[in-house]
This record gives sequence, structure tokens and C-alpha cells, in this order.
Amino acid sequence: MTISFQSLGISEARSKQLEKLGFEQPTDVQTQAIPEILKGKDVVGQSQTGTGKTAAFSLPILEQIDVEQTAVQALILTPTRELAQQVADAMKTFSHDRALKVLTVYGGQSIDRQIQQLKRGVQVIVGTPGRIIDLLNRKALRFETLRYVVLDEADEMLSMGFIDDVREILRKAPEQRQTACFSATMPRQIQDLIKQFMDEPVRLKIQQPKGSPKQIQQRVYKVPRGWNKIQALKPILAVEDPESALIFVRTKRTANEINQQLQASGYSVDEYHGDLSQVQRERLVQRFRNNQVRLVVATDIAARGLDVENLSHVINFDLPDNIETYIHRIGRTGRAGKEGIAVSLSLPRDRHTLRQIEGRLRQRLNFLSIPKRSEIEAQRLEKLREDLHNSLGGERMASFLPLVRELSDEYDPHAIAAAALQMIYDESRPNWLDENWQDPPSDSPKPKPRSKRGSNKPSIRSASAKRS
Repeated sequence: MTISFQSLGISEARSKQLEKLGFEQPTDVQTQAIPEILKGKDVVGQSQTGTGKTAAFSLPILEQIDVEQTAVQALILTPTRELAQQVADAMKTFSHDRALKVLTVYGGQSIDRQIQQLKRGVQVIVGTPGRIIDLLNRKALRFETLRYVVLDEADEMLSMGFIDDVREILRKAPEQRQTACFSATMPRQIQDLIKQFMDEPVRLKIQQPKGSPKQIQQRVYKVPRGWNKIQALKPILAVEDPESALIFVRTKRTANEINQQLQASGYSVDEYHGDLSQVQRERLVQRFRNNQVRLVVATDIAARGLDVENLSHVINFDLPDNIETYIHRIGRTGRAGKEGIAVSLSLPRDRHTLRQIEGRLRQRLNFLSIPKRSEIEAQRLEKLREDLHNSLGGERMASFLPLVRELSDEYDPHAIAAAALQMIYDESRPNWLDENWQDPPSDSPKPKPRSKRGSNKPSIRSASAKRS
């Protein structure tokens, strides 16, 4: 029997709105969470990004919000500004009711403006813990009518140092409230928080449905001794040729260094981290979503709010400290039935982490050597062949035929075509790939055959697809 949103308790009108938005069938987390939240139960869900958890808590809350009452009834806490905006936008889209007022509150915005909006009346607040505390301390935000509290990505709020603020907010919230907590991981402090502030919560067992189309090719490039990772990244990018990619790093300093070097090499790239202003972040997110920038170098915490569809690659420039973060990262690609590619750069000291990943995934990772000049040139020729194929079927080609006829009086047509291709090929050469560029040492492992994106060759199913 096919499960529908209406069968879970969502109204017919909202279910039709979801159909228009392309929500054909509830995900596992939605199927489990929506009925329990509608029953008034506290809920705990361990869920990765991309599983549909925003709709899982938003839809049942929206069903029960009284839009006639212009007072705060629901509070959603998020670790980052970007995620707050993302959740708020989703709730507005799910509602399609002009009477519903959703307010995002976070640092970097005018607090006076937020206070004015609160005075005008809102039913739902989505925000970061620090700004919520500020509004409570100013007595601009009151909890008398609060009925629902959601902790979204609780583990990230812990890692960002917000856990004390979250505790204070929960202490000030009415005892007669309903609480939901969603977290990719469940560290001890989050478990203690659940025990202290939640009332006999229903624990969801969220698994990816069998036969999920979420496929991710996982590749590890072994950086040879004597090479640094930025030096290795350029030939990797040349061969992988990502349509769009998130490059994960540990620090803001590394993000800045990679961004500068890749920009100098002619790549369409930008950096994304906590030092950017809110305006800069929002502008970059929009450019990335509009394909105006192909590569974004980001730290883990900043990237939580950077959710982009059709991401072809995730690149682990720095491997994360734990397996859950690795799974969370690579789960950003390969969505909506498309194949994704996860690339990791590995130093000799990363061997233990890679063995742990293989053990956790119960799979062998595909180890490759850093591409040599011959591989890069072969890749460039293949791309030129594909581009030429596409141009031969295009309409603009006709405008160049008179020039070809003119040159044919003096040169052989084959020579004309070859000269044109040589010009295009030389123009597209990366500026770092000059005569001084040295191939990596030959002691690297021999690369295994790589499947091209979109091929029908079998690919590795990511652990996030199994567990998210």
C-alpha cells in the first residue's frame, strides 16, 4: 500500500500543495515523525541531511498552528543562519497561507527590526540560539503561547558551543510543550539534553529505503610524499572536471588559501566560512545555486546551510575527524536518483582513518594515483571532442562557413580544422600546466578504471544512503 501525506494526517489542501511542489511520497523520516508529532508526542530522530527532516517536523506543526492567533507558537532552533533561512523558506512554501508569519532571527541582522516584526505578530520563529537568548533577555520575545520547540541539527549546535544557550532556552520554554530533536549524530551531551528536557520521546529508526537510487562513487587520491595537497588538487580537478563541487577543509585559513590559488589558476571558485558577513554568504549561495560559481571551498560548520541541488562532486580536501561527518559530507551529492562522486585526498597519516571508513561502510574504497600530464591531456582532448560534437549540431556553426570557404582557397580543409582545434586546445590549457609542471612520482598506486558520470557502470552506494 502506497503511503501518502494525507494518510499520515496532513490535510487534503496541504497535500495538494505538496504535490505541486513535487513531493510525491513521504520519506522514511516523514512517515515516522509526522503521525507522532500530530499525536502530541516528543520525538527524537537521528537523521542525515537530505532525508526530508525539515518537512518531517514542519508539516505537522503547520497543521496545528492557529493562524488567527498572532503570537509565537513554534520555535525552531538551528546552528547556522543559512539553515534558519532554509527552514523558514520551506515552512512558508509548505504553508501557502498569507496569514502565517514566519520570522528568521540570527546575528548579523538588525535586532531592532526583528523586535519590530515580533511586535507586529508572528506564529513561527526560526533562529540561532544566541539571537533567541538576546531577544529573551530584552523581553522582546515571550514564550507564554509557545507550544512547539524543534532542535534541528542538535549535534552541530553542540560543536559550535551553543549547547548552554539551548539549555537556557528550553528552561524558559513552557513545561507543557512538545519538543522534537533531530541530529546526525547522538553524542553524550545531546543524549543528556534529551533526558533532561524531553518527555518520554518516541525514538525514530530512520533508514534509507531499499533500492534507493542514491549512488555515490567514492575515490581516494593518494598524495605522494613531497607533494602538498593544493599541488595535488589541481590535476585532480582537471581530470574529474566537476560541474559543481563542495571542497571541504578544516579551517578558514585553508579555505582562503585554496580559493586564492584556484582563482589564480583560472577556476570558478569561492570560499564559504564563518568570517563572511551575512550579505556575502547569501550572495555566494545564490551564485552557487545559479551555477555562476562551480567550486565552493567550505568548512563543515559553514556548509550546513549551503544546500545545493545537483551537486556533482564532494571533495574531502581534509578528511574529517569522524566517520559520521564523512558520511554526512558525501551525502550531499548523488541526490534525486542521480549519481554523485565523492573524492578524498589522502596523506600517509590518513591510513587509519581510511581503514575506519572502509570498515564502517563495509566496502573497499577506490584508491587512485594523482593524474599525470598524459591523463590530463587525454581528458582535455576527450572534452574537446565532445564540445566539437555538440557544435557540429548547433545553429551558430553556419555563420563561420563563409570564413572556412575563404580559407579553403589557400589551405586544405583538414588543416583549417586542425588549426582551429589547436587554437581552442591551447586557449583552454590551465595556466599551471606549463612545461615546468612535474608529474607525481611513479611510486603511487596504479589508477583503476574510472566510471564517467552518467554511465551505467555499477557504483558504490554510500553509507548515508543506507543510514540517512
